[in-house]
Amino acid sequence: MSANFKKIIAVVLSAALALSFTACGGSDNTGDSDEAVISEESTASARVTVEGTKFMVDGKELWINGTNTPWEKWNDFSGQMDEAYWDETFAQLAADNINCTRIWVNCNGESIVRLKTTGEVKEINEAHWTDLDKLFAIAEKYGVYIMATLTSFDHFKEPNGGYKKWRELIKSQELTDTFADTYVKEFCQRYGENEYLFSIDIMNEPDWVYENDECGKGEISWENLSYFFGKCASVIHQNCDTLVTVGMGMIKYNSDNYQGNMVSDEYLKELTGLDDAYLDFYSPHYYAWMLGTYLLPFNITPEEFGLGTDKPCIIGETPNDDDDKTGMSAADKYSFAYGKGWNGVMTWMDPVLGDDGTYTWYKYDLTAEATNAIAETAYDKVYPIGKKTAE
Repeated sequence: MSANFKKIIAVVLSAALALSFTACGGSDNTGDSDEAVISEESTASARVTVEGTKFMVDGKELWINGTNTPWEKWNDFSGQMDEAYWDETFAQLAADNINCTRIWVNCNGESIVRLKTTGEVKEINEAHWTDLDKLFAIAEKYGVYIMATLTSFDHFKEPNGGYKKWRELIKSQELTDTFADTYVKEFCQRYGENEYLFSIDIMNEPDWVYENDECGKGEISWENLSYFFGKCASVIHQNCDTLVTVGMGMIKYNSDNYQGNMVSDEYLKELTGLDDAYLDFYSPHYYAWMLGTYLLPFNITPEEFGLGTDKPCIIGETPNDDDDKTGMSAADKYSFAYGKGWNGVMTWMDPVLGDDGTYTWYKYDLTAEATNAIAETAYDKVYPIGKKTAE
C-alpha cells in the first residue's frame, strides 16, 4: 500500500470518527476505543483562530475546556523547571479532557527579564528559553493548549525585588517599546509557530496595579497600562498568529457598563497609534467577593455580563470550590457558561505541597469533574480535530 494511499485512509477515518462524536460526544474516562484521535499523518492544523465571536480550529468551533496551572514553585521557567513534573501535569490534564491551561511563564520579573535601575531591559535569562522549549514541546506532545501569561501585577508589587524598575518601565513609552520589541518579539519568534500556543495573556490582573497602594496606585495610570497592552499586542500581531488577551481581574475595567473598557480596540489604538493594537478575545476573572457588585457571569451571556459582542469571551480565572458562596459547583459553572454562549471557562488551581514533598493541584478532582462533563456533551467542540495521543 502506498504512503499516499495510507494518508488518504487516515484522513477519511479521522473525519468519520469526528462526525460520529459530533453526534454522540465522548469522554476520555469512558474507556471507549473509538474516540477520535489526531492521526500521525493528519494534515489538520491545531492552530486556533477567531471568526466573529468564536474560536475556530481547522474550520470547526473550539470551546476552551480549561484550567489554570500557573506555576509549580513560582518563576519555574528561569532555569529551575521540573520537566518531569510538568510532563505529568499535562498527561493528567489530557486524561481529563482539559484542552487548555493558563501558565505564568514570568511570575514577577527579574529572574527572567533583567532590568537596569532605569527600567531599561538589560538582558533576558537564556535559561528561560531553554525551559520554555521544554514546556511547549510537552504541550505539543499531549495536545493541550497553553495560554501564556507574560507579566502580572506582581511585577510592580512592593517589596518584590525589582518592583521600582518595572514601574519605571511601564511609565515610559520608550521603555515599553523596548520591552515589547525585545522580550515579547523574541517570545513570538520562538514559539509562535507552535500550534499549541493558544494565546498570549499580556498581564495578569492589571486592575491591582491601578487600585492597590503596594502595586503603584497613584503612580501608574491606565494610560500607562493600556499603552503597554497595545504595544505588546501590536508586536505579537506583527510577529506571529497567536491570539492576544489581557487577564483583567474584574469586569469593572473591561466594560463600558462600569468604569470603561480599558482594553477596547479603540482605546489601545488611540494610545499607541497602531492599527494592530487590539485584543483578540476577552478573558475577565470572577471570584465570589464580586457578588453584589458585579453580576454572576455563568448563567448569563457575555453581553449581559457587560462585555462587547465583537469578540470571543472566556472566564480566565474562577475558583473550583466556591459553591457555598455562588451556589454553583465547578461543573455548574462550565455547563451554564457553555449554554449561555461563553467560549470557555478556566478554573484556578494553586499548587499544593504534600507531606511527601510533591505538588498536586488544588482540588483537582472538582475541575476534572467539570471538564469531563463538558467533554461528554460537547466532545466535538473540545476536540474539533480529534484528541491527540501523546507521542
